[in-house]
Amino acid sequence: MKKHSVTPQAKHYACMVDMLGRAGLLHEAFDVVQRMPIPQNDAVWGALLLACRIHGDTDLGETAARSLFQVEPEHAGYYVLMSNIYAASNRWQEVGKLRQDMKDRGLRKPSAFSVIEFGTEVHGFHAADRVNPYWEEVYRRVESLALEMKMVGYVPDLSCVLHDVEEEDKQHILNYHSEKLAVAFGIMKIDLELPIRVTNNLRICNDCHLVFKFVSHVYGRKVVVRDANRFHHFQDGTCSCNDYW
Repeated sequence: MKKHSVTPQAKHYACMVDMLGRAGLLHEAFDVVQRMPIPQNDAVWGALLLACRIHGDTDLGETAARSLFQVEPEHAGYYVLMSNIYAASNRWQEVGKLRQDMKDRGLRKPSAFSVIEFGTEVHGFHAADRVNPYWEEVYRRVESLALEMKMVGYVPDLSCVLHDVEEEDKQHILNYHSEKLAVAFGIMKIDLELPIRVTNNLRICNDCHLVFKFVSHVYGRKVVVRDANRFHHFQDGTCSCNDYW
């Protein structure tokens, strides 16, 4: 960068951490963070924490999360992301501690809400929604989708449920995520030739991401989801994010 007269900024280091994280080189990414000649910010630590979530490195994730909680103590999303890492390794006591920390700080995870357009109408769904006028029909379609996809290899990612409950209850919770309800509505109502477009206010969870890949492959539907981080274009069983988001 010096060769091109560019002064490295935090955003450049965040890109380096992100690239190394995508390659699974987590400790090399951490080394980049430690060697930064300028103060680390939330973008740098956030990129490292995301890589730890993707690759299941709980110990390094804790290091990144501690730094994030100091840099951005009011950002509920980082607490949720670290909770996901703990839940994936069944460390429910740590999940509970993080929940308590959030409560003590007055932080709350925003309620999930997804929106889908149908003609001139806009339909919104909360998680486990029973307000939308189509909710009963949508629930039946979601349940049938889950059964049909299991027949072709779908296995629910139970680590996405941040509650220490029975496996059957976890599957029930996963079925009624807001973006799943919106996509099920789209499958029911939107013409086969048209893409299903959904906007979600939170980061899409691993299980919903997996389900939409199955939907695009099994049912031949193109699904576009705009979550809190980026656009996801699902087609022919793959996603434009290459499973890194």
